[in-house]
Amino acid sequence: MKILLGVIILLVFCLAPAFVLRLCRRYPFLDKIGPIIILYGIGILIGNLPIDIEGLAWNGKEEGGILYQMADLATSATIPFAIPMMLFASCFKLSELKRHAKVILSGFVALFIAVTAGYLLVGRQLDEGAEIGGIMTGMYSGGMVNAASLQAVFKVNELSYNTMCLYDVVLSFLYLVFLVSVGFKLFRTLFGEKSKTNLTDKEREELMQQMAESKRNPYEGLWTKNGLQELGKIVGVTIAIIAVSAIATLPFGEGLFMTIFILMLSTLGVACSFCKPIRELKRSFDIGMYLIYIFSVAMASMADFSKFDISDGLNQIYFLTIAIFGSLVLHALFCRLLRVDADSMVVSSVAFVNSPPFVPMMVIAMKNRGVLITGLVAGIVGYALGNYFGVLMSQFLSSL
Repeated sequence: MKILLGVIILLVFCLAPAFVLRLCRRYPFLDKIGPIIILYGIGILIGNLPIDIEGLAWNGKEEGGILYQMADLATSATIPFAIPMMLFASCFKLSELKRHAKVILSGFVALFIAVTAGYLLVGRQLDEGAEIGGIMTGMYSGGMVNAASLQAVFKVNELSYNTMCLYDVVLSFLYLVFLVSVGFKLFRTLFGEKSKTNLTDKEREELMQQMAESKRNPYEGLWTKNGLQELGKIVGVTIAIIAVSAIATLPFGEGLFMTIFILMLSTLGVACSFCKPIRELKRSFDIGMYLIYIFSVAMASMADFSKFDISDGLNQIYFLTIAIFGSLVLHALFCRLLRVDADSMVVSSVAFVNSPPFVPMMVIAMKNRGVLITGLVAGIVGYALGNYFGVLMSQFLSSL
């Protein structure tokens, strides 16, 4: 009975993202909410069902329970595969990194200051506040994959992690609405810049095609002969990276194993992106993202919201707000001093906080196609460095 229930739970974790992604493609309003928040909702519902199946400790917080065991298995297994897969498709060019160094470095420095200020004001009042600050740093320099990776490193309380992710969805949405509606115009005014010329019909059509491409079903054809061959290559290279990372990390001992292991995965994933045959495995990012979706629903199921602490939740909201909007203000100030244009600042900030898929939307809102590459490069660099940045930030905050 216990084994069968465990298999069913794992199947639910694995199939729930496919179901949600299908609904998001069919119903635009669900797509606006986003699959991550929907999957978190499903996971929370599963983990907090008021049932007890034959004494198997269904509640996600009970470590001896079958649900907790399967969720722990799913979260532990998905992250080592997802990290390198999502980095394979990165295209790093030295010339681009040099051109955009100012906007990227100023964004990282702004986030460092904002997270530090948030920690000193409210973060120290949180249990595991330094670790939460490290996860937030990875999240707002790279994205959800970095947050999930750093959670695997720090293993903060599941409830704290899940509530942080839920608050992040709301605050990040408000942040994006602000920038798309009036924010970019405000920054242009403050930077002393005139509004950009409208896109030509051809440029607008190209951007709309890019947005449409981002909304296509990336898993279509995966189970064809060619799709399976590509999947086999992606999984094969990833397994090799995991094996090399694990062997190289063994000398560091149990205490540092997970931290070094995650950083090794990131390093080798970036290294593989310079190999053209690996970089051209088009589905690698989307397969890695699917694993993050599985991680999301499994992690959410481990949170026991009957033990939710309102005061702790408010402190998390304050911490996140300072990190998001504080880094935006500081980033704008630094870019102004470095003579970086307002649109480059805004689009790179969106890439950091909301992730690269939101960059084309921001570019269309600003009617400035010229900053598209800036946003994408900022997001790629954030994906690559977010884990390192988060680990270093946690260590720094712990020393304060």
